[in-house]
Amino acid sequence: MAKSKSRPESNRESVERTENYVHSEAVQAVLARHVESNVAVPMPSKRRSLVVQTSMDAYTPPDSSSGSEEEAGPGNDMPGMEHWMTRPAHLGPAHLGSTSSSSSSTQSGGSGNAGRLADSLAHTHLSHPHLAHAHLTHTHLTQSHHVSAHHSQTHHGEYNFTVCMCVYRMCKYGNAERMETGDGVPVSSRVSAKIQQLVNTLKMPRRPPLREFFVDDFEELLEVQQPDPKQPRPEGAEMLAVSGEALGVVTNWPPSLEAALQRWGTISPKAPCLTSLDTTGKPLYVLTYGKLWSRSIKLAYNILHKLGSKQEPMLRPGDRVALVFPNNDPVAFMVAFYGCLLAEVVPVPIEVPLTRKDAGSQQIGFLLGSCGVTVALTSDACHKGLPKSATGEIPQFRGWPKLLWFVTESKHLSKPPRDWFPHIKDANSDTAYIEYKTCKDGSVLGVTVMRIALLTHCQSLTQSCGYTEAETIVNVLDFKKDVGLWHGILTSVMNMMHVISVPYSLMKVNPLSWIQKVYHFKAKVACVKSRDMHWALVAHREQKDISLSSLRMLLVADGSNPWSISSCDAFLNVFQSKGLRSEVICPCASSPEALTVAIRRLEDSSQPPGRGVLSMQGLSYSVVRVDTEERLSVLTVQDVGTVMPGAVVCVVKPEGVPLLCKTDEIGELCVCSVATGTSYYGLTGMTKNTFEVFPVASGGGLVSEYAFVRTGLLGFVGPGGLVFISGKMDGLIMVSGRRHNADDIVATALAVEPMKFVYRGRIAVFSVTVLRDERIVVVAEQRPDSTEEDSFQWMSRVLQAIDSIHGVGVFCLGLVPANTLPKTPLGGIHLSETKQLYLEGGLHPCNVLMCPHTCVTNLPKPRQKQPEIGPASVMVGNLVSGKRIAMASGRDLGQTDDNDQFLFLSEVLQWRSQTTPDHILYTLLSSRGLVSSSLTCLQLHKRAERVAALLLERGGLQEGDHIALVYPPGIDLIAAFYGCLYAGCVPITVRPPHPQNISTTLPTVKMIVEVSRSACVMTTAVICKLLRSKEAVATVDIRNWPPVLDTDDLPKKKPPALYKPCNPDALAYLDFSVSTTGMLAGVQMSHNAVGAFCRSVKLQCELYPSREVAICLDPYCGLGFVLWCLCSVYSGHQSILIPPVELESNPALWLLAVSQLRVRDTFCSYSVMELCTKGLGLQTEARGLDLSRVRACVVVAEERPRMSLTHSFSKLFKDLGLHPRSVSTAFGCRVNLAICLQVCVCVCVCVCGTSGPDPTTVYVDMRALRHDRVRLVERGSPHSLPLMESGKILPGVRIIIANPETKGPLGDSHLGEIWVHSAHNGSGYYSGYGEEVLQSDHFTSRLSFGDTSTVWARTGYLGFLRRTELTDASGERHDALYVVGALEEAMELRGMRYHPIDIETSVIRTHKNIMECAVFPWTNLLVVVIELEGSEQEALDLVPMVTKAVLEEHYLIVGVVVVTDIGVIPINSRGEKQRMHLRDGFLQDQLDPIYVAYNM
Repeated sequence: MAKSKSRPESNRESVERTENYVHSEAVQAVLARHVESNVAVPMPSKRRSLVVQTSMDAYTPPDSSSGSEEEAGPGNDMPGMEHWMTRPAHLGPAHLGSTSSSSSSTQSGGSGNAGRLADSLAHTHLSHPHLAHAHLTHTHLTQSHHVSAHHSQTHHGEYNFTVCMCVYRMCKYGNAERMETGDGVPVSSRVSAKIQQLVNTLKMPRRPPLREFFVDDFEELLEVQQPDPKQPRPEGAEMLAVSGEALGVVTNWPPSLEAALQRWGTISPKAPCLTSLDTTGKPLYVLTYGKLWSRSIKLAYNILHKLGSKQEPMLRPGDRVALVFPNNDPVAFMVAFYGCLLAEVVPVPIEVPLTRKDAGSQQIGFLLGSCGVTVALTSDACHKGLPKSATGEIPQFRGWPKLLWFVTESKHLSKPPRDWFPHIKDANSDTAYIEYKTCKDGSVLGVTVMRIALLTHCQSLTQSCGYTEAETIVNVLDFKKDVGLWHGILTSVMNMMHVISVPYSLMKVNPLSWIQKVYHFKAKVACVKSRDMHWALVAHREQKDISLSSLRMLLVADGSNPWSISSCDAFLNVFQSKGLRSEVICPCASSPEALTVAIRRLEDSSQPPGRGVLSMQGLSYSVVRVDTEERLSVLTVQDVGTVMPGAVVCVVKPEGVPLLCKTDEIGELCVCSVATGTSYYGLTGMTKNTFEVFPVASGGGLVSEYAFVRTGLLGFVGPGGLVFISGKMDGLIMVSGRRHNADDIVATALAVEPMKFVYRGRIAVFSVTVLRDERIVVVAEQRPDSTEEDSFQWMSRVLQAIDSIHGVGVFCLGLVPANTLPKTPLGGIHLSETKQLYLEGGLHPCNVLMCPHTCVTNLPKPRQKQPEIGPASVMVGNLVSGKRIAMASGRDLGQTDDNDQFLFLSEVLQWRSQTTPDHILYTLLSSRGLVSSSLTCLQLHKRAERVAALLLERGGLQEGDHIALVYPPGIDLIAAFYGCLYAGCVPITVRPPHPQNISTTLPTVKMIVEVSRSACVMTTAVICKLLRSKEAVATVDIRNWPPVLDTDDLPKKKPPALYKPCNPDALAYLDFSVSTTGMLAGVQMSHNAVGAFCRSVKLQCELYPSREVAICLDPYCGLGFVLWCLCSVYSGHQSILIPPVELESNPALWLLAVSQLRVRDTFCSYSVMELCTKGLGLQTEARGLDLSRVRACVVVAEERPRMSLTHSFSKLFKDLGLHPRSVSTAFGCRVNLAICLQVCVCVCVCVCGTSGPDPTTVYVDMRALRHDRVRLVERGSPHSLPLMESGKILPGVRIIIANPETKGPLGDSHLGEIWVHSAHNGSGYYSGYGEEVLQSDHFTSRLSFGDTSTVWARTGYLGFLRRTELTDASGERHDALYVVGALEEAMELRGMRYHPIDIETSVIRTHKNIMECAVFPWTNLLVVVIELEGSEQEALDLVPMVTKAVLEEHYLIVGVVVVTDIGVIPINSRGEKQRMHLRDGFLQDQLDPIYVAYNM
């Protein structure tokens, strides 16, 4: 059933027919160009659970719309310009303006050696009409001739003018005066020479900084943006300051605002002052001037005499008081404001804090604290509505001082005595009130306004607007600040006007209410914003009960917004038939610092309003260039009238010294007038830069001896003194040297199908700094009924429109659900809070589109690889290009023990079974930490014999046949291995399939069995049953399995004879493993290599029969298998076996075993260490662990040491006795299962004699590493990467660093491939099918020059050697090996070599909810996969954060961001990421991601 449209909705079509916006047409024309071209990237994919269809809320139009901080701007279609727009032909290029540069502090201070500049000032002399009023001005304007201009040439060859003016108003900060000596020098500047010398000494650095380490040469690295040779430049003459008309002297003007209130309160007590309305539009209360006068007196008496005691009153004249009133209660606010003026306390109007965590509420609290506010005035209803604690008290809001809340209703106040009367003085330089201002960064400042400025401003507005007594004015604006306060509360009382205050809550329900009130009360003046005009258009039907013929002035408060012109023209076009005259519309420009800057005058109606069509490109360079409306990238601006009476305006450059702009140049408007703010309360430095500006002409002379105030408005002065505003300083975005205005970009985005998509026109535009430049971010609220396809289409069209019209790329475009962006009190978007949420990852968008490829243009140039130098020119002895050849070796292997006489491991076991039959070799622990089984030498020998008999009897196997051992970690695996050796077969250890995950683990088992050409599979009865289960049959073809032997029931007899190999180079076993790149490879290990391997490990680890070693490793490949199965038999020590799978149910199992059995040496993997670190946490002390006896805890891995994990582990268990130096790492790979292994960490003695960081850690420059260079830097220096030594090189191992492409030796300052020469190298890859193996040179490589006779094995890992200042036991200096990463995983991007772990580390640091991350390349794009811990709604917050982090730290643009659930990234048994498996899953769409973002 179709829903009936609400009233505003049903009129959209009619409104859209009447509005023909030029900007919308321009946007549509731009988008038409892109219709044919399809989007180059796929549409983002999202889980269906994230696509939530919600019903459309009841449509209440005037909520909020633009991205401004003040209030909601106009609505959806507001930022267009009508096709029938006209502009005067006489408006030339010298008269039109643009957006301009960003705000910076003005250097207006100067030296004390003053010199006269009378000659310089002569030609810039200005008349000040307002000086004629001596009774108003002589008390606060002083004149001095001490002026200096210091011309100093900077190192850039430009002139820097530092101007000092010791001239300003006598009272600048409230009631305090400046203390000056007779000669005009401030007292504070007289400092003795000795004190100054001491100060200078303290400023000196204690030691010179390490420039080579800490100078950030970022600028040299990034691409420098070259200026556009065709960019427009200002060509006009230097502008002159423009003066407003003289402020007329009217005899009946009161001497102060309090005097005006007294006059009307006593002469016309029945005259209506203010009418408040309820939410239905009916009058709620009419405040007369008599009531206002009496209630203000009553409140003033209570403020001064009823707070505190008689001896110690809480408030004295001059103290600050907070006014906390809601927007629907102007009556109580007005009484409180005038009560404060009569009591001579300073009101600070603020918004009502609805919750303890309102957007911006904390900054308001900081302002109150800095102002010393202790009392807050509020109404009874507001006091009841404030949040309360359990005891009924109002809690202290975050960041707020402790306040006394004082209710201002008359029933709560005491009646003043008959003889008490407030002292009403003439307006003076005391502070009248403080108006708060929210800055671009969210901070809140307090602008102080003096009483004389307050009165002069009211007089100036009265003269400009032609106010007369008893006029009726309809006010839709916020009455607590800005234009709403100045007209609706202050100037209205001065002229005894009647104000009809329309609350925001009524406007939400009925957008036409203000027009109805104008008609009902026959109002002469209405104060609105372009937003109110737009929503009146949207809600308008052909009502008969409205007429605007009574209006003589429609004041548009945000007329300075360039896009308000479309609302003004459209409103006039529709309501002209209702009596609205074109000359009635009066846009004005204002700012909190300068109050009203300009306003279109009623008497100006004889000439048409000024407007011009300006080139967007010219505006971006702060230059005025007139264009035609036919062009797409243009901006039409309208004038905001002339300068206010009694004021002088000039336009200066926004940055640096306030130099006057040229006539065709955009700059910041500055105002010199009595009627301006005085200071930022309590902020002397910021006050000087804003309120004490002395504009300088190009010749160096001052424009005026009086200080100007910066308005924060950007624009220019056109012909006839008309002021044009093109933007605000707070909305300025500087991208690649060009200036763009946030309001302009909002308008362009809104012009793309606004009513169909954007929810109530709510769009925020701000900039974030990425790679030393500002990037534009657009965030919009989408309508609840929008589809995914609609979202993507709209985002794509917005990007195209902004790029074509503004010539700038958007870094991030995000869509959030309706009504989720932080709001200001009047419903607008709180911009700084939105930006903060974006930076913290708290926006929770439902769609994100990143475009770093188009907008990030200052990336470093791609590296061009240079041709390698030939061997003859670089090889001199052991030097390569002036550096030592990166070569190192472990100590020699010696044959000193009894078991060294045996060539084969099977002989060693037989010998041990005879010499030490009852010595325990293996102990297996259960998940409870109890001994589940053990093996002595004799028991192992006998079980191996029975396994051999089984093979020979049942299997009918021949010598050299391959046997797959599919066993869980335990004793059976060891016995089966030695049984194979006794039978002359070649064992292959295979991880059994997981019972809960047969479909993914069983194919790997089948693949190894097939590739290894196994003749038989040996396993337990349980696994044998599993291999024949229904799930297994459904996964693989069981008919292709070789015979499966169950070893649970072994024969009792021995084999006829034990096999003895005839050749030590014969194959002992095959080591099958899956590399981190996903390659399955079997390495052939000979009997000779096995013996050398075990001997090397024995010497390195000092293993003897009396030793006990705890092993928590997977026993299927690599060093884990050697330690689990081989080393105990060779060395005779006892191995305590702890299956890592048992730690899933009992994370403390490994460390409990180490503690209870008092083990000195233990081996584990990173996955085990991570499980203990995360699983145990703070439970360690309760378990009674004692790790003080641990000599070495070695992490076995085939990757770069994970420093953060080892340090976390050491720190966590340090209090339990674990020495930090006992944690070390081992490194092995496929060609050599153990290259480095450090157990006895105390063999190195530091000879330098100084304390320092851990000697096994170095810090290298990450940028140099990308160029295969090794440059050591200090800890904490920019771009430093910590690397930990991978362990001590094993005995009998030689290492050299070689160039992987040219195979030449490298110096120790180069990153290269690690090559190893050792007796325990593998013999080669096993290929069961006879084809040529691709990596045939991995085991038999030779250097291209230098030592070309030695045969090396290529590890496939990149690293470097560094000779340290440490000595080993033999007295020689220690060579440390540092592994950086796998060559196969290293990514060649932009001509540089990147290692995935470095990018992953940056990504994981980005957000607390990123639990794991993996990166890989895909068609020259970088793909980042992140695992999210948290709700799926937070997934899209991570996309911009990840993109920015990788850009800033690695200068890489992320092509695809994939957000997944935890556990998606595959990890092998050693805890290493299987990135290529992940890549395959991504390409085959098997990851089931939460969200996939394709960055354009």
